[in-house]
Amino acid sequence: MEIFSVFSEPSFVAVAVTALCFLFALFSLLRSFSLPRRFTPPRKHHCDCASDSASVAAAGAVPYLNGGAEMLEPGPVPAPLVLAERLTGSSMMEELVPEITTHALSYLDYPSLCRLSMTNSLMRKAANDDNAWKALYHKDFTLEQDSITPTNGWKAYYAATRAIVNINTEFFNIVRDKSLPAMSRFWLNGDYVKCIHASGELFSGFNAVMQSWQLAFNWEQGLNFQVRDVRARVLADMAWVTMKTYVDMDTGPFNVTNVFEFHNGRWYMVHHHSSMMNGDVDHHIVHG
Repeated sequence: MEIFSVFSEPSFVAVAVTALCFLFALFSLLRSFSLPRRFTPPRKHHCDCASDSASVAAAGAVPYLNGGAEMLEPGPVPAPLVLAERLTGSSMMEELVPEITTHALSYLDYPSLCRLSMTNSLMRKAANDDNAWKALYHKDFTLEQDSITPTNGWKAYYAATRAIVNINTEFFNIVRDKSLPAMSRFWLNGDYVKCIHASGELFSGFNAVMQSWQLAFNWEQGLNFQVRDVRARVLADMAWVTMKTYVDMDTGPFNVTNVFEFHNGRWYMVHHHSSMMNGDVDHHIVHG
């Protein structure tokens, strides 16, 4: 009874409240250690070109490359239009003027331009530009046909011209090899085909033309010659090639014209004319 008499009723209430406060504080402290803290990354002071540029443009300012801006007086400025184009994802190739693009592509050769067109859609569009193929045609072949307008575009015309030039080269390879079977396959089997050798003699019809080449191949002297100044003109089903051939560089050249016709998916020779404009013809019908 003496112990309980020491603590009066108000003192007991105060002690109880203090104990509860202590327990609540201890519980809060333990809970703060048990829960993970939310990490707030520090704010970085960097430049977001897209967002900052858009906000700067909206405010009427001219952006710098580093993200800063110089405030100008309100007025019509072209900066927002330029930024709008850049925001669309346009590449440097698209932003070049067509003349510069054509000039850059003109340094490529035929295989490189074809490989470029297979990279992506943008490069395919640039590599298929008609002006680029026209410039390549003038570089690889001739400037004589600058004024023409090919029906299917300069790319198709370049491919057709290259095919004819390759076929014309095949003709001279047959002459060097003295292969009569290859020559018979090279000519169209028709009664209107004609061949005029450097001797000036005319051979008309397929059989007569083949006999003339047999005489030429039976000649013992080797056929070592060079072909220069090749010019080709290609139409839908006909093409002709003019050139100069040199059997001996000390003498004048032979002027040669080859005419081809397109039949059944391939080109055939239908006319060959070789003549020497100056000097004596000492090579008979062998012209090179």
